[in-house]
Parts: sequence; C-alpha cells; structure tokens
Amino acid sequence: MSEPRPALSPLRDIAACIGFYTRLPLPAFAMPARGFAEAQWAAPVAGLLVGFIGGAAMLAALALSLPATVAAALTLAATLLVTGALHEDGLADVADGFGGGTTRERKLAIMKDSRIGAYGVAALGLSLLLRWSALATLGWAAFPALLAAHATSRALMPALMRLLPPARADGVSAGAGRPGGMAVVTALLIGGFVLLAAGPGLFLVAAPLLAIALFLVRRLAARQIGGQTGDVLGALQQGAEALVLVAATLHLT
Repeated sequence: MSEPRPALSPLRDIAACIGFYTRLPLPAFAMPARGFAEAQWAAPVAGLLVGFIGGAAMLAALALSLPATVAAALTLAATLLVTGALHEDGLADVADGFGGGTTRERKLAIMKDSRIGAYGVAALGLSLLLRWSALATLGWAAFPALLAAHATSRALMPALMRLLPPARADGVSAGAGRPGGMAVVTALLIGGFVLLAAGPGLFLVAAPLLAIALFLVRRLAARQIGGQTGDVLGALQQGAEALVLVAATLHLT
C-alpha cells in the first residue's frame, strides 16, 4: 500500500483522535504512519467536537423550556454517551489506585482492575457534581464554556505524555508513545485559542489554573507511580474540564 499523501496527514490525525476519544462512527481512515503520539496535536479538535455536541444538547433542552438543572444533566449524559465515559473511567481508576495502593506495583494493579472502589465513586461523584452545577449556573452561556472546557482539557494530555514517561511497559499510553514538541505546542495553541475565543476574562483565569493542574498531576503521578498512564491522562482531562466550567461561571454569566 502506498504511503498517504502529506496533504491527508492532518485529516488522518483528526480522524484518529476522534475515533479514539469518542464513540462516533467515522470513515475508515488509517492510523497515521508516524504514530498515534504525533497525532495528539488533534486531541483538542476531538474535544471541540465533544463540546459542540454537549453544547447543542444544552441549547436544545433550554429551547424546550426545560429547567437549567435538567438541561445540565442531559448535557452530561450526551457527552458521556459520545465519549463512552472514557476519561471518567480513568479518573475513577486513578482515585482508587492512588488512594488505596501502598506500593507502586499495587497502585498500578488497582488501576488496571475493572472494579471501582470508594475512592473512585467519590471522585466520579465530585466530578459530575461540579460539572453539573456549573452547567446549570451557566444556562445559555454553557455552549462556549463547553467548547472551551472539552478542547482545552484534551490539549493538556499531549503535554503530560511528553513530560512523563509511561509508568508501565504495556497499556494504551505506552503503546501510543511520547509526542514530539511540535505536537504538544500545536495542541496547546489550539486549546488556548478556543479558550480565548470563549472570553478573554475566562482565558485569564482558566489558563493559569490549567497550568497549575498540569504541574500538580505531573508531580503526583511521578511520585505515586513514576510516570503516566491512560488513566492518569483521563484524570487530568476531568480535572481540567471541571476547572474551566467552574471558572466560566464567574466570567460568562
């Protein structure tokens, strides 16, 4: 089979990220020849699509005169369906592993276990509660907030993949590899542009908070398990998404 033309590479990268980060049916695009890690510049593009679907659900619910609280719940349901709760699963696994394990090996074993414990339930409940309450508060302003939250939260993941090595030799993160500097910078620029477009005030508040979240997750993961995994990336996304939505309640309402 001939190598894909360079002009098609961005489309293949976007399709690869949408295909991985969502459950949306896509045309049969081949995995980028240079590897999935280098395609991670498009992770915020996949997030933008998730945010658009969630925002559309929110606006549709409000247009039907449903209460903002109900609209917020339906919006979360829409994004969970689109993503298959991929990152929520990661958050729960990290909470269980970091909270319940006493050694690096035990923490990794707990994170790989499909069962969920008390730490995971608590983390998921808090994540959903924060996002639901923020969306209910935002009301009609939830659309730009969702675009910004989903794009920027996924823009941080390539940076963490670059900053920390995989914690285990197998698994999704290890299989993807480490993205290059250009992929990381491109992802951050896309996420930053979407955040700025949602509102300069939101950008000024959320951008430093996101940088702090990236630093803290990197440090915590390095101390707990000596690297990052797909679950850690999911936990970072969840925390960053909640941060942006909460910050948006201060600047978009």
